[in-house]
Amino acid sequence: MVKIADIEIGEFPLLLAPMEDVSDPPFRALCKKHGADVMYTEFISSEGLIRDAAKSVQKLDIFEYERPVGIQIFGSDIESMKRATEITESANPDIIDINYGCPVKKVACKGAGAGILQDIPKMVSMTSEIVKSTKLPVTVKTRLGWDEDTKYIVEVAERLQDVGIKAISIHGRTRKQMYKGDADWTLISEVKNNPRMQIPVFGNGDVDSPERAVEYRDRWGVDGIMIGRASIGNPWVFNQIKHFMKTGEHLAPPSISDRVDAARQHFEMGVEWKGERLGIVEMRRHYANYFKGIPHFKDHRLALVTLDTVPDILGKLEEIRELFKDFDFTAQSA
Repeated sequence: MVKIADIEIGEFPLLLAPMEDVSDPPFRALCKKHGADVMYTEFISSEGLIRDAAKSVQKLDIFEYERPVGIQIFGSDIESMKRATEITESANPDIIDINYGCPVKKVACKGAGAGILQDIPKMVSMTSEIVKSTKLPVTVKTRLGWDEDTKYIVEVAERLQDVGIKAISIHGRTRKQMYKGDADWTLISEVKNNPRMQIPVFGNGDVDSPERAVEYRDRWGVDGIMIGRASIGNPWVFNQIKHFMKTGEHLAPPSISDRVDAARQHFEMGVEWKGERLGIVEMRRHYANYFKGIPHFKDHRLALVTLDTVPDILGKLEEIRELFKDFDFTAQSA
């Protein structure tokens, strides 16, 4: 049984990666329903929390059904991160996660996210201060290094463990790679197989099918897998992987009715949580993923991203259910 501190998270846990504008409560609810073992929120700016910025504070919303859940924070100033940790702790998550992996320019070039990989002593010092300032288990999500010449993750993971983190998730790319090229799991495996490492090591990057999840588990020996982009519009991926690991067989792909139900739940929860306007607008990025692979779908997708009222969108989703009820996703995925 894998544990983060005293929290049991399964024999081979599957974690939902923290993704900006994706891993919000409506999406997390779907992923939990379909087999994710640990949830992480979207990353939250430490400066935003301290300023009491509405968008940052709203991201602290977590719900009992999604436990165990980690709230992820990022920032470049150690004192601000300590203060943000105290604010985050008051939201009562199970875990506090530090984002040392975001490669986006506006984050990394200010020394936050993956930017801190250019200053390992500061990274260790910040982590130490955060661990000291909370009773909750602290975990870290990071990358192999800043660029090809600075892939110090084996040493970095040791040092972070030494200052008290309870688990580490490693994305198998450098900051310079962003999301390009293949993720390199050899160094993730080196971290896991380092005899000094006692905490769980989770791998992240390019796991987009049950077969690949099994291959990476067996080949690299990690304690679990964190799944990001493969879950967008596909919250079923967690149970699909678990079923394949258990039986060696594939679950039937979700039907059009399953897809409409998921999109509908996602949309309705989004409207409830964010309000009607934002709920409508922010759901638009998800429809293409939910209905990926359906032929002649362009006009329906266009309607979904231009319709402007809740009843119209719900009506369109029901129309899609009826129109494509005979479409065979099994044949498509074979």
